[in-house]
Parts: sequence; structure tokens; C-alpha cells
Amino acid sequence: MKETLLSLLCLLAFIVLDLPDPARAQPNTTGNTCDVNQTAYPCQTYAFYRAAAPDRLDLASIGDLFEVSRLMIAEPSNISFPNASLVPNQPLFVPLTCSCNPPPANNTYNITSISYANISYTIESGDTFYDVSTRRFENLTTFQSVEAVNPTLVPTNLTIGVDAIFPIFCKCPDANTSSIRPNYLVSYVLQPSDNISTVASLFNVSSQSITDLNGNNPQPFDTIFVPVSQLPNVTQPTTFPAPPSQKTERKGVIIGLSIGVGVLGILLILLIGLWFCCGYRVSEKKDYEGDKEEIRKDKWQQGKGEAEVSLMADVSDCLDKYRVFKMEELREATEGFSPRYLIQGSVYRGVVDGEVFAIKKMTWNASEELKILQKVNHGNLVRLEGFCIDPEDANCYLIYEFVENGSLHSWLHENKGEKLNWKMRLRIGIDVANGLQYIHEHTRPQVVHKDIKSSNILLDSSMRAKIANFGLAKSGCNAITMHIVGTQGYIAPEYLSDGVVSTRMDVFSFGVVLLELISGKEAIDEDGRVMWASAVEKFEGVREDQKLRKVRDWVDKTLVADTISAESVVSVLNVAIGCLNKDPSKRPSMVDIVYALSKSDDVFCDTSEDGLSPQPLSAR
Repeated sequence: MKETLLSLLCLLAFIVLDLPDPARAQPNTTGNTCDVNQTAYPCQTYAFYRAAAPDRLDLASIGDLFEVSRLMIAEPSNISFPNASLVPNQPLFVPLTCSCNPPPANNTYNITSISYANISYTIESGDTFYDVSTRRFENLTTFQSVEAVNPTLVPTNLTIGVDAIFPIFCKCPDANTSSIRPNYLVSYVLQPSDNISTVASLFNVSSQSITDLNGNNPQPFDTIFVPVSQLPNVTQPTTFPAPPSQKTERKGVIIGLSIGVGVLGILLILLIGLWFCCGYRVSEKKDYEGDKEEIRKDKWQQGKGEAEVSLMADVSDCLDKYRVFKMEELREATEGFSPRYLIQGSVYRGVVDGEVFAIKKMTWNASEELKILQKVNHGNLVRLEGFCIDPEDANCYLIYEFVENGSLHSWLHENKGEKLNWKMRLRIGIDVANGLQYIHEHTRPQVVHKDIKSSNILLDSSMRAKIANFGLAKSGCNAITMHIVGTQGYIAPEYLSDGVVSTRMDVFSFGVVLLELISGKEAIDEDGRVMWASAVEKFEGVREDQKLRKVRDWVDKTLVADTISAESVVSVLNVAIGCLNKDPSKRPSMVDIVYALSKSDDVFCDTSEDGLSPQPLSAR
């Protein structure tokens, strides 16, 4: 009796005081240390997550929790129907953007830089850091880490509606991770029933590779990292919970038949009468059921219309400026979004009314991108022609002008038969600079693109450049964010380390693009080294005569036979090095950059459309 009473008192203490429950205890840790100068960060990785009742049995709720779309979870998790219900413990791979984050200003935990994915969570009634980290995020973080990265919040007095950062533990692979560098280090929470061998079997990797990375003695509910070259093809349930049982209805039918058989011999005449009566009622019932089906269809159509109206409300300001395409037009233009119409990523080529468009399928709310795009109109920005909202799955489609010659990245790094000459490269650099100058200087508030890179620069039929993809753009600058996004090799250091959003981060990325135009090298090499760091080390602070000698060895080999002067290349290189200054305040503005690039004599030589057409290397 005393033991039972003691157990009840302990249980009551756990509930009332929210004491740590040993069954779901967490390691006392604030995360994994990292070096903010590591070139491996940031990276795209995944967390292994399990669906859970009652409120995380669909991809929409889990996607909202991790700030990703349903499709971003469905595809790596081998789920064919993103709208389908999930079953408890169904395995999922949730994508994360992993960053190396410096310690907060108020560093009461005395921590160094730690690696995690920044997930913003809005505090609800009854929430505690411990409860949300263990239950909702399933121990992918710890309450100690949550407290460390939210120094301004009082854990014992959380305000409902306030946003808190929940740092989901993650790690980026580097050259020292293993003898063969994996593509991902998947975050996995060790369960009480797990051991290293079972986890290795789940991911189709060796036990030794996990041990090398995590040590020999991980404890239950520790987050470990599993090195994989590709995600395992997890087996998902083929059936979902069946609809409510109809046993009661069938039971009534059986009883009715039994009574009928029982009285058949006695009341044959009455039965015949009842048969006619029932026949009439069945006929009447069919008519009634038919009416109900029509009503149901009408209500479905009405609901479908209401959903479309709700979605259109988010983009109502754009209705008078852009064409609203019909979903049927887009399906017909792409043959049901066939892979053979795919350009890149989620962008398709399609012909509507005889005109070619680029159709971008969005799996998140596109209203912010639309709000920015309707403010800009410049020849060096890809023009938005219209949009379409599909109420069936709440996807939005942005329809852009079709830019014929593809991305600058493909011309510099993929096309083997044809290359860009120096005059064309210089002209492209000026075009991009003009586009950035427009969004930085001529929009109010200023627009920061946040993802300038060679694959987001498109070339038209005259090989003139246009900036594309405003999916990450932000209206307004000089802000601080904890959610770091972008492409490795192009990200400005102050944004990566402190989350500072400003037009100068676009200037830095543009400097990397200039280096690509000069050298023909990728922004990041196969070993994960960023090009801009080696360029700054090689050329910053070097005398002009030394630059002239060094640049000949560094310039793109396809330009060697081109009629260009080393002085012209060095002048562009100087602009690029200025853009890459680690102090944002010392970087030039886009106005200064346009002026500096336009001073080159090569810009005014042979820049007719004929002169800008690419020529095969064999013709030089």
C-alpha cells in the first residue's frame, strides 16, 4: 500500500512540476560544437522523425512544425500521397538547413559555436521548453539548448504567442568525417530499444561508421548522426485506417431477413404485400439517395470554390497586374507536368496560346514573392507574366517569361561545345550589376535578393543576363534573422555568422559570380572548399604587376585564345575582391560596381547582337 501511494505521489510531482521523466530523459547538453569558418556549413541534411498521435499524423502538421512543405517530407520519405493520413511511428525524413551558429550575446551557458537548424516555434498554452523539445520535436533538441539560444526568454514564465527558436541538432559532413565523405549526416534520436547495429541496419551503413562519428556509448534519447551517401528507401504502410465499420447496418439487415424467413410460411400473402410496399420504398430511397449525392457534389464544389477564394485573397493585390492562368491550361501546356518538360528543379517549359512560358511550381505560399515581384520592373530581371492557384492541393504556380539560353551556370560549367568569350562575360556581369542596382536603389523598401548565384542568372536569345528566382528575397534590410538560407559558396560571412540581412550580402554573392566569370571555376569545389576564400588569399593586397602575372594562371583556360588584355581581367578581378571584403561596410555599392565595370574598353568593342553570339572553341 505504501509503495503504491509513493508511486502515485511521484507521478503527481512529474505532472504538476513538469519534472524530467526518466522514461524520456534527455542528455544534458547544449549541442555539438562547430567552427563558424568551416566551409562545410551551411548544408542541407535530414532528421529522422516518427509520426505521433494525436496531432502529428499528417504531413501538413509536421511540415508546419519544421517550417517545410508536405512534398519536401513526402519525397525523401517514399510517400506517394502527401495528403494521406499517417500511422503512429511511421518513419519520416524531414529536411533541415544546418548552420554553424555563434554563441548568443547573453551566453549564460558559456557555450561555443554550435551547429543546429533554426526552427521557430510559437509558444502555446501550457508549453515548456522541456515538453516541446521532448514531445513535439521528439528529443531532436534539448531544453538546455533551447534555453541557451533564447537568452531573453524566461523558461518559467513563457508568454503565449511569443516565438522561440528550437535548435534541432544537426551536423554537416566535412573532409574528416570518414574516409569516404558522406552526402548527409542524418540526425537520429536513439530509442531505448535501439543499438548501433539496429540503426546501422535501418540506414544500410556499417556500425563502425556510426561509432567513428558518435563514439561507443551513446545513450537512449541522445541525438546521433548517421553518415549516408543516400537516404534509405524506407518501407511505408500501403493501407491507411479503414472507414468506420458498417456492422450495425449489416446486423439490422440480417435480423430483418431472419424475421421474414420465420414468418414466410404463415404470412405469405402479407409478405407479398410487404414486398410491393418495400419495392416502392426502395425506389423512393434511391431517388432520395440520388438527391443527397447531388447535394454532396454541390457542397464539394462550393467548398472547392471557397478554398480558391481564400487562396486568391492572399494575392488579391496582384490580380489587376498579372494574368491569372487556369490549371487546365498549365496541365495541357506540360502534358500533366511530364518530366520531359522539366527545365530544372520545379520549373517546367510550357506553351499557352502559342507563347512559351517558364512555369514554376511552388509548394509553399507564394504571396511574399508575388508582393516583391509586382514592385519590380527591369530589363535585367526575369519578368513575371502571371500565376495560377490549384485549390485541389493549395499549390501556387508562377508563370514567367521563358529565357531561351538557360542559366549562366550551365554555360560556364556544363556546356562542352560552346563557351562564352570575354566580352560576353563582361556584358553579363554588367547586366547583373544593373539588375541588382535597380532592386537595391530604386525600390522602397529596398529588396535584397539573398540568393545571387550563377544558376539564378538566365541568358536570353541575345545572351543578355536576367536575374531570376526571388523565392528567398526580402523586402527591407538591415534585419537580423536566425533562419539562414542560401547556397554554400555564395553566402556572405556576416549573414552566415550573425544572420545580418542587407544589400551588401547581395554584393558579396555578386563578387563570387564575377570570380566564376573570370576563372570558369565552380563556387565550391569537390572537396567543399569555397573559391572566394582562395581568390582573396591569392590576390588581396597584391601589387598590380604581380596580379598581372598571377591572373594568367588563374583565368579560365577557354579564354586564353581570346583577344583580351590582362589589364581588363585584373580590373574586373579588383571589383570582385572589393565585393568580397569581410567588412560589409567596406564593400562597394552596386552603383559603384556598375560604374567600375562599365569603364572597361572591352565593353564598347563589338557588343552588337552578332558579336554577342557564342562561338564554338574550334572556331577561335
